Amino acid sequence: MKTPSRRPSLRRRHPRGQAMVEYSFLNWILLFGLVVTMSVNLGNGKEEMNVIDVFLRAYQIYYDSFYFVLNLPFP
Repeated sequence: MKTPSRRPSLRRRHPRGQAMVEYSFLNWILLFGLVVTMSVNLGNGKEEMNVIDVFLRAYQIYYDSFYFVLNLPFP
């Protein structure tokens, strides 16, 4: 005779999506901390920028210099 299978308890559910929610929340906190609270002194003492702005400025300088080299009239 077949024994009846045990049904899972309704009180104990599998955690679905909890890790993704925690990961998203922590990333949001870190990004918010970088954008709002952290500032970097760029050396002249008057201009302070947050970390994201500094990275974007560095990328813009890199892109401009690369574009300048590509457009030189030398073969």
